[in-house]
Amino acid sequence: MTVADFQLGPDLSGKRIVVAMSGGVDSSVVAALAAKSGAETIGITLQLYDHGEATGRAGSCCAGRDIRDARAVCDRLGIAHYVHDHESAFRETVIDQFADEYVAGRTPIPCVRCNMGPKFTDLFALARDLGADCLATGHYVRRVEGVAGAELHRAADPARDQSYFLFATTQDQLDFLRFPLGGLPKPRVRELAADLGLGVAAKPDSQDICFVPDGDYASLVKKLRPEAGAGGDIVDLGGRKLGEHRGLIHFTIGQRRGLEIGGSPEPLYVVRLDPSRGEVVVGPRSALAVASARLSEINRIGPTNGALSVKVRSLAKPVPARLAGDRVFFDSPEYGVSPGQAAVFYAGDRVLGGGWIEETQAAEDALAA
Repeated sequence: MTVADFQLGPDLSGKRIVVAMSGGVDSSVVAALAAKSGAETIGITLQLYDHGEATGRAGSCCAGRDIRDARAVCDRLGIAHYVHDHESAFRETVIDQFADEYVAGRTPIPCVRCNMGPKFTDLFALARDLGADCLATGHYVRRVEGVAGAELHRAADPARDQSYFLFATTQDQLDFLRFPLGGLPKPRVRELAADLGLGVAAKPDSQDICFVPDGDYASLVKKLRPEAGAGGDIVDLGGRKLGEHRGLIHFTIGQRRGLEIGGSPEPLYVVRLDPSRGEVVVGPRSALAVASARLSEINRIGPTNGALSVKVRSLAKPVPARLAGDRVFFDSPEYGVSPGQAAVFYAGDRVLGGGWIEETQAAEDALAA
């Protein structure tokens, strides 16, 4: 049996751990490890949405079936389980903003907004009200005690690392949070769930956008914001019409497939989305090269005044860059930098913070300036 380090000292008797439980295998194993540690353990599940078929679909999160799974795990472990209805707050801070971002021609990351709002902010308040010594989650990141306090580091398993989605974690939150799975590979977590007899051991992982019942986010956006379904022109960098599209919500920066235009001597990519004109602007791959990006809501949980590596998409590799004010400058042109996504700062495995990408400067423009 793996012994988890909740970083609360050698003796956890008399300690109280609150576990954020989504109903999946990861948070269920965290709850089991906490209960095995000798600490009093309490599971909390936030009911975030109730979109009909999503509540019964395997792989959803924080809906009907998942709440039942979390409760069943807590019953098996003999620990308390509480469910709190945060559906209204989740709709306002995550779902509505998700739709608004797409209408504005941006590519949102709802998982980060969820962590910034209902999950960490609201769960923190609940955990502290319960007198908890920490709030533990099933995220695959590591919390390391550094010289100046708690630090956020990437997971030991690169394939499971979720640090990109936690860039907005504040120092105060990091002091209270614990991530006991950060040093484990996912197969080992499933083995633990099976060894413990947890019914969720083979449950599929939740999808990236948990509140979209069938994965068709465009339909959800059009339902919430009907104007998002308006079509328009596909134009080249000079404004020449090349074709038509059926809504900006079907496109992201760097996309090549789905343009349905021909006659170009070289492949064309989505370079920019212009919601004011309803246009999808396309160009050659070279037009995607970005020299710098302006950021908003910058969060720092480490020193950012030196050499950094920056990750601009969840699946991108960190690249060398530097931060000056609210702008990040890439050492070499970076591709696929999209407003609405995040630029996350690293020093090796340590996460130093990050910010939301608001606008970019093309490498060609930077050379001409």
